[in-house]
Amino acid sequence: MKGSDRLRRLASYAFVAVLAMAVVACNEAHPNSTLDPHTDLGREIDFLWNRLLLLGTIVFVLVEVVLIYVVFRYRRRENQEMPPQTHGSTRLEIAWTLIPAVILVFIAVPTVRTIFITQAHAAPGSLNIEVTGHQWWWEFRYPDYGVTTANEIYIPAGRTVNFRLRSADVIHSFWAPELGGKRDVVTNRTNYMWYTPDSSISSNVWNGFCAEYCGASHANMRFRVFTVTRQQFESWVAGQKLPARFGAAVSAAPTAGTQSGYIFPREQVPDYAVPHSPIPSGLKFTPGLTGNAQRGLKVFTSSACIGCHAIAGNPMAMGTTGPNLTHVGSRLTIAAGRFPNAAAYLALWIKNARAMKPEIIMPTLGVDEYDPVLKTKVTAATGGLTDQQIADIVAYLTALK
Repeated sequence: MKGSDRLRRLASYAFVAVLAMAVVACNEAHPNSTLDPHTDLGREIDFLWNRLLLLGTIVFVLVEVVLIYVVFRYRRRENQEMPPQTHGSTRLEIAWTLIPAVILVFIAVPTVRTIFITQAHAAPGSLNIEVTGHQWWWEFRYPDYGVTTANEIYIPAGRTVNFRLRSADVIHSFWAPELGGKRDVVTNRTNYMWYTPDSSISSNVWNGFCAEYCGASHANMRFRVFTVTRQQFESWVAGQKLPARFGAAVSAAPTAGTQSGYIFPREQVPDYAVPHSPIPSGLKFTPGLTGNAQRGLKVFTSSACIGCHAIAGNPMAMGTTGPNLTHVGSRLTIAAGRFPNAAAYLALWIKNARAMKPEIIMPTLGVDEYDPVLKTKVTAATGGLTDQQIADIVAYLTALK
């Protein structure tokens, strides 16, 4: 290929790349950008990033200018004799040692300052949240209030939040991009991170992620952060402290009514915080089935569900392997943010969770469903549930608000 043809091809590739970047830049919605912080911690990190980017850009420009000058000024010309060779120059060696050292000082000072700020202890009176990373979901405990939930955090805007981060298995990383920097979640070690959400961001929803590869469903390990007013937070806590609407007594009639405590309105949740994962092909559920919450309580209590999940108010459900389901009906998503918390998705999730989220611990429960981990079909003899039984469990769980 001739040089001119190669140049034209490279120019066409560059044009396409620049055009693609320009189109992306025209989008004003950046719900997961770290460059638009809404907490004190986020702004400290943003300040450091901007400072280092500025210094790095200055160094890059200067180096490239000198490089281009040297390339053109001392390029080889026709009939040019070999220039004199230099074998060592003390002044030159001192210069290229001192210049980087001075540059590193300008980089080190703001970096060390930010490290001291972000590693300091949270202020007294902070809201404590214990975060435990599991494969592949998040457990959140509010020890000061006795509240446990999963995959969704409510925090009051304007109040400092202190996260205590632990892992139940492998290394994870806790990260809500628009609120604060990520922090590793490590087994047998507690890491800490704190930040104060701006008072102006109440009534907002923020996406959170696991930012450290942790296995097959790493990309499906998400959570949501709801920043609310202090009054709304106290109302939410009061509701979460109540036991499940359906008590332990199987004979007790389920009580209907509205949810207890504040719950972020679903109609106000922005589209970027609503999951749009497709349902796996081949996974079906019998249409038209109507579930009964009272029957669902009985099926749930007599099945393998109670071995993994806890429900406050139901002493038979005391498992700790899976998420706490006390108020699962009021949550926005299921499967750690992979699917909306709607009856249709919940039914398919109970029927064959491993088809909807690869490699998870939750077993396949639907009769005649193929378990991709065990590589066998589920039968009634092995504890499999019919679509009607699953519909009843869905009616029960969706009532837990």
